[in-house]
Amino acid sequence: MLSSPTRRALLGGAALLVASPALLRAQTRTLNLYSSRHYDTDEALYNDFTRQSGFAINRVEAGPDQLLARMQSEGTNSPADVLITVDAGRIERASSLGLLQPFASQTLASRIPANLRDPDGNWYSFSTRARVFFVAKDKVAEGAIRTYEDLADPKWKGKVLTRSSTNIYSQSMTGAMLAAHGPEKTETWARGLVANLARQPRGGDTDQIRAAAAGEGDVAISNTYYFGRLALSQKPEDKAVVEKLRLVFPNQADRGTHLNVSAAGIARHAKNLDAAKAFLEYLSTPAAQRYFAWGNSEYPVVAGVEPPPQVAAWGTFKADPLNARVFARNNAEALKIMDRAGWK
Repeated sequence: MLSSPTRRALLGGAALLVASPALLRAQTRTLNLYSSRHYDTDEALYNDFTRQSGFAINRVEAGPDQLLARMQSEGTNSPADVLITVDAGRIERASSLGLLQPFASQTLASRIPANLRDPDGNWYSFSTRARVFFVAKDKVAEGAIRTYEDLADPKWKGKVLTRSSTNIYSQSMTGAMLAAHGPEKTETWARGLVANLARQPRGGDTDQIRAAAAGEGDVAISNTYYFGRLALSQKPEDKAVVEKLRLVFPNQADRGTHLNVSAAGIARHAKNLDAAKAFLEYLSTPAAQRYFAWGNSEYPVVAGVEPPPQVAAWGTFKADPLNARVFARNNAEALKIMDRAGWK
């Protein structure tokens, strides 16, 4: 629903439609944002955009699948101007459904690394999260586990903690394995990982981290920002979790660590194109990058913007340069492989 100020602006503009179209356009400077990011810290990001641009934001929040279904059902009548969501798998799904339109921008091309944007310009990444291991300090020696491939090593039998195969993060990680090794070796790897599970996959990333700290397993697979949240927590039980675990960036000797992304694109039937284009370019500014990174313990994508202290403390790492669209497009095949392997 539109906020009261936005609603008043729209009603006021309608009364002046015949006399002053220019004034109507000025009074309806609105961006309709469909977002599956549910972070309170993003409020500052949106408020700063409004202050700088003069475009009010009317935000619709829901789960990613709900938003895509809504955009499909709305068709050409969709009010959505911009879709922002997490993981390349989801934004690429929107693109493959024809829900986005290409946007060529020299600003974005110069700021966003090529592997973190759609080659056809349908979407751009604005923050990243590394998918890493959190290992029990007292059980896993330094260097004992180094790669995603190691997750299938029998020595980790009964020690691996991960989310369900239905989770987009699991699918994208497996999609990256597909790109690196092909389907046959990836399925062998998935079967080995399943054989090493400490328990049936359940819960989110934070649940895997807590389980490792509680001794239910030795190696938890998680995105970095979940650990960042725990590191910032003032709760003694969260501090205890952080103290018990060590972060491992996988595959530093070869292709690098897999990255998840937060990404956005312009809706195919956007009515407020000026606002949509301004918003995407704003998200690549140093100020917006800082909001992303510092507000949710994420990594900025623009060079020169420093990550927050709790993230910087983990040190630098080599990231997998694979274009995010590649592993995103592998998600469907990855899920089939995971299902055959018994990864439920």
